[in-house]
Amino acid sequence: MNNNVTKDMVCKQMEKNQPLIARDPYRLHYHLMPSVGLLNDPNGFVFFKGKYHIFYQWNPFAVEHGVKCWGHSISKDLIHWQEVPVALLPDQWYDQNGCYSGSAVVYQNQLYVFYTGNVRDNEGNRQSYQCLAISNDGIHFEKKGPIIQVPDGYTAHFRDPKVFYMNEAWWMVLGAQTEAKNGEVVLYRSADLWNWTFAGTLTGNGHQGLDHFGYMWECPDLFQLGNKDILLVCPQGIPAQGFQYQNIYQSGYFAGEIEKKTMSFEHDAFVELDRGFDFYAPQTMQDQEGRRILIGWMGNAEEGSSQLPTANYGWVHALTVPRQLDWKDGTLLQYPVEEFQQLLENEVRFNEVVLNAQQLLSLCVDKAFAVYLTVEDMKQSCLNIQIAGSQIIYDSLLKVFTFKRKSFTSYQTMESRHCKLDTLSDILILKDTSSIEIFLNQGEEVFTSRVFDDKNEESVLFTADGEIKLDVKKWDVRRVMDI
Repeated sequence: MNNNVTKDMVCKQMEKNQPLIARDPYRLHYHLMPSVGLLNDPNGFVFFKGKYHIFYQWNPFAVEHGVKCWGHSISKDLIHWQEVPVALLPDQWYDQNGCYSGSAVVYQNQLYVFYTGNVRDNEGNRQSYQCLAISNDGIHFEKKGPIIQVPDGYTAHFRDPKVFYMNEAWWMVLGAQTEAKNGEVVLYRSADLWNWTFAGTLTGNGHQGLDHFGYMWECPDLFQLGNKDILLVCPQGIPAQGFQYQNIYQSGYFAGEIEKKTMSFEHDAFVELDRGFDFYAPQTMQDQEGRRILIGWMGNAEEGSSQLPTANYGWVHALTVPRQLDWKDGTLLQYPVEEFQQLLENEVRFNEVVLNAQQLLSLCVDKAFAVYLTVEDMKQSCLNIQIAGSQIIYDSLLKVFTFKRKSFTSYQTMESRHCKLDTLSDILILKDTSSIEIFLNQGEEVFTSRVFDDKNEESVLFTADGEIKLDVKKWDVRRVMDI
């Protein structure tokens, strides 16, 4: 039981570990990360009283999953973040074993936070409660207790409420597991955010040909983008198929149309959101400008957090750069928010670079940098970009894009992720001290991964098999995150 966890205990843990963490060369320069301990799912992403708020699953006491609080940071521009006091602690009977993931909405000038309270008895049996907390200032929260209990037909794996307004009502999507051990997304409806009515299954196993598609679906998020309704969800238990579903758990989306009267959802096939090693549990919000913005966890569940090099310094995991979502030509596009450009400095350009067997391009880089290249002419060639111990490869003959990195557990071993890509028009690479985010064709495909390369490596090398003509831009990226 964790109901004796206090804010004072959290503060003391942060102070105790700061000298050790400050020595870590892999602390990130422009990504949100925990001040101590383990961070995972982003929660409660919202714009409230002139500021962006992001909460996140946080265990301040260890680099393993255990005590789960809601850490909290705020920003005016999505780039410069300030950590504020922990928002939720597992200190009540209904959340004593963890304040699990959820969301936030603004209603009547207050911030309503919805989360899953996790409870386990002495035999390890789980109970789940969907809970409500309310804040007037966005900093201090008053817990109101459970508002939804697990309905008949479902196991206690019933969590991650995402609340939104649609068709003149409040709706909640929840990740669920049926008693038959099938993953689903279910719906609830409310008029006042307090009283909720079960509205059935939105989609899941046994719906629209989705047989054997995961034993549990986590972290759902439903929104409209352009002329499409998009459901983000993280299915667990899907076996790898070729280049697809290579991580332990998956993160992706269904695109379709919600029938407004019945809230039935006719949708296309599941599409992965990110092809890299470290991306899970994304959450979106619509900001005051109408943009749909996504932040994901730059990690993956049960991947062995203690094996990460930063665990030796008392912290693990981070969040992605905020990304704007757009729907274009049947594809969900992701790209860094425009505000990110204010961090770019010291631009260097290389126009009409020709790569072939005799000619290469080498760039000097700092610990955090960005590279953008456009492909003018490629034909049947292979592009190779070497960034310390990582490789970016595009084979235009096979039409395959590949990212390779050194394994965390054996630095002599390389591991790969791939995707099919008919053509390559441009690549944006955001490299931080221990992460890389790669955006292809204006966000048509994205690869997000943690990388722990030689700390003294200071170059990016472009080579080609065949002949390729490129335009290349390189920037340093200013540090904005505190040690």
